[in-house]
Amino acid sequence: MSKGDDMSADRMELLRAHLARMLAWKDAHAGFDRAVDEVPDGLQGVRPPGSPHSPWELLEHIRLAQCDILSFCRDAEYRELKWPDDYWPHSAVPPGAESWGESVAAMRRDRAALQALALDPAVDLLTPTPHGKADQTYLREILLVADHTSHHVGQLVLVRRLLGCWPTG
Repeated sequence: MSKGDDMSADRMELLRAHLARMLAWKDAHAGFDRAVDEVPDGLQGVRPPGSPHSPWELLEHIRLAQCDILSFCRDAEYRELKWPDDYWPHSAVPPGAESWGESVAAMRRDRAALQALALDPAVDLLTPTPHGKADQTYLREILLVADHTSHHVGQLVLVRRLLGCWPTG
């Protein structure tokens, strides 16, 4: 690598570490893990007055979108989902008692897979994904997940505050 043309291996490794960390970012705001922790069962499917979404809808939307982008990045059999139907749950209420925990666990597994993708030196972050157009690079998709998740985590925190179930401390 020549100076000025390409990023050094050390700098690329640092960039990858920042990207992986960003997927679970909580430095400037509440992170996903805090936002989904200890939401009372009876409030997971409640839309507070003025809110178009329940905590469940926001959690599932975050999970579904992240799962889709992960599949877009690595699945040879990727099939495009239908917007908005396939990106939001069909009910404000979780379908079962275990649904919240299962969704959180799936979100964390997929987040870990995206972090591994970001950290993988074999992945050229500036190359389009197998299904992507020229601007749909791995870097873009990782940033998209981080930005999208952050946006909806903020909504989830607000909904929890409106429901009176945001921890005070």
